[in-house]
Amino acid sequence: MASAAEGDVGAVVELATVLRCGFQDLSLNKLATSLGASEQALRLIISIFLGYPLALFYRHYLFYKDSYLIHLFHTFTGLSIAYYNFGIQLYHSLLCVMLQFLILRLMGHTITAVLTTFCFQMAYLLAGYYYTATGNYDIKWTMPHCVLTLKLIGLAIDYYDGGKDQKSLSSEQQKYAIRGVPSLLEVAGFSYFYGAFLVGPQFSMNHYMKLVQGQLTDLPGKIPNSTVPALRRLSLGLVYLVAYTLLSQHITEDYLLTDDYENHSFWFRCMYMLVWGKVVLYKYVACWLVTEGVCILTGLGFHGLDELGRAKWDTCANMKVWLFETDPRFTGTIASFNINTNAWVARYFFKRLKFLGNKQLSQGLSLLFLSLWHGLHSGYLVCFQMEFLIVIVERQAASLIQDSPALSSLASVRVLQPLYYLVQQTIHWLFMGYSMTAFCLFTWDKWLKVYKSVYFLGHVFFLSLLFTLPYVRKAVVPRKEKLKKME
Repeated sequence: MASAAEGDVGAVVELATVLRCGFQDLSLNKLATSLGASEQALRLIISIFLGYPLALFYRHYLFYKDSYLIHLFHTFTGLSIAYYNFGIQLYHSLLCVMLQFLILRLMGHTITAVLTTFCFQMAYLLAGYYYTATGNYDIKWTMPHCVLTLKLIGLAIDYYDGGKDQKSLSSEQQKYAIRGVPSLLEVAGFSYFYGAFLVGPQFSMNHYMKLVQGQLTDLPGKIPNSTVPALRRLSLGLVYLVAYTLLSQHITEDYLLTDDYENHSFWFRCMYMLVWGKVVLYKYVACWLVTEGVCILTGLGFHGLDELGRAKWDTCANMKVWLFETDPRFTGTIASFNINTNAWVARYFFKRLKFLGNKQLSQGLSLLFLSLWHGLHSGYLVCFQMEFLIVIVERQAASLIQDSPALSSLASVRVLQPLYYLVQQTIHWLFMGYSMTAFCLFTWDKWLKVYKSVYFLGHVFFLSLLFTLPYVRKAVVPRKEKLKKME
């Protein structure tokens, strides 16, 4: 009788568990549907905001505690977030973290460790992309794994630099070089830190260890006075999140593929692409601002004091919002968007290609790496190819205006400045939207359909400028200016 009763109780408990999970999923589904989002997207947003209570717990109970407790806290919370979002597939990140630790331990401060890390981590990520790819944007385990991949590659390079003679390193390399051997717990805490595991930002192991050691505070001996700066970034992130939630219901990439879009006038198609290109970036801006707030709250965002003795909290800033919203140049958007990832590529990839002796080749290879890091879809390659082309043309145009007295004086006419700014911003966001079309539509059949509808305007415009600007330069730049430039 007892065993039968126990069996009944066990069955009831199991049924209750199943029902509870089912109701939780159902409520998440309903909430996600009402917000016009997927359940996975809602889980992601919830996980990002969970960083705030976790950061508060860390500040008040762990900030000056033993290092191993902090590493355990970061590892456990990061793994829990991974499980909540991706279930058992968290084993992908766990496997790569453990193997990375073994690579560092067994191969030491060697170039072999760097090459092994780069090949293994990138191959694992690309294999993940290959086996999970669909024609749509899906939130799956590869999303945080691409962030982790850069972290672990950067860790291996910093560890390699730590074995070199300090005099042979640049000041930047000396700052990030790891002298000691990281423990498994340190590597795990660094990898799974809840404020950056899902969507970034990137930061170095040395900076993470300063956090663990209680050095990242503007008040030595006390928890950082970072609540207000964190709330500012959170508030700004919420503004962008609300804006994206409201606007994305009416301005979508799916509409670009419809017959209705194609049947509208050419100028309507261009203007829609312009507006959509701006709106679609807001989801990234929102996520990065919210996670930056988490990093600031923990102290990880601390960047020392300025000349007036005020604390700076921009170490983990992935966005320069004012620059993003106001600068009419493509290079301005690049400098203001996904800052820490761009800094990572510059530090660990672009500058390490100095031996090639060709800056443009190094830049092209860096963008190719970024394209592969984002995924295997052709749209990524087209997007970064457009970025490369646009930046080259923009620099040519800026140099031409600067060196030509006639164009320089015309550009400096004060009364025409608002008109110039309006034209620049229109060109800027039109072709940003053009580039983002390939990035967001992924597959060649989709982005090709949209590009055909606008007659490959971006490619025609910038390739034409690329080949004609040198001839314009010959015509409008005086010989003296050319000789001075050569000297």
